[in-house]
Amino acid sequence: MQGALIQAWELTLHSPRLWRFGQAHLAYSNQIARQVGAITGGLTCLGASLSPGDPCYVAPGYSSLDHDQRNTLNFGLNGDLPKGVFGSFNVYYGSGFSNGYQQAPSPYTGSYLPSHTTADLALGRTFGKYTVSVSALNVGNTRVLLDNSLTFGGFHYNDPRQIYAEVRYRFKF
Repeated sequence: MQGALIQAWELTLHSPRLWRFGQAHLAYSNQIARQVGAITGGLTCLGASLSPGDPCYVAPGYSSLDHDQRNTLNFGLNGDLPKGVFGSFNVYYGSGFSNGYQQAPSPYTGSYLPSHTTADLALGRTFGKYTVSVSALNVGNTRVLLDNSLTFGGFHYNDPRQIYAEVRYRFKF
């Protein structure tokens, strides 16, 4: 490609400790990633014909780069509860990456893939030198296509629900 233009800004906030129990955090990012010029190389566009029927064709002017996701938001709480119990909750929102493959048979014909939201949860307790915790990622078990751009790695989906258990022992150190 001939060039890229990336414009972005980010806001991050952390609360003070709330009533001695925990803290909240928020991060928001807005980014526009655009490119200009034809794709003339790479793993999938080597020797592209540069005509409108070619999957590697890019119309004149600026167009979205792959992984161009305009808005992301992350909000969470971390807390210390009575009797050595601790927990955390986190929500992530993404407005959807650019649609790298808009031709049939793709079900997504717009410029961007659908937005996605996931939530994570963790809970644990400390017993003397032992700490036991359980974490659940993507609690809602949403399954979303994150990236369908023409890359060697293929399409990328977010991970399904995952649950982890952990037992830790603290030595003298």
